[in-house]
Amino acid sequence: MMTIGTFQAYYTLTLFVIMIGIIGWAYSKRNRSSFDEAADLVFADESERTDKE
Repeated sequence: MMTIGTFQAYYTLTLFVIMIGIIGWAYSKRNRSSFDEAADLVFADESERTDKE
């Protein structure tokens, strides 16, 4: 039978593995170009605005 302590340990371990996976995905080299493009979207509207002025 699983006690609450064992359940909490598995739950914590599962969340830790998920967190490490997300961090690994975020810093992956193959995702860098799409993240850089998304980061530049903030400035896309400003460049269109300065072209019209």
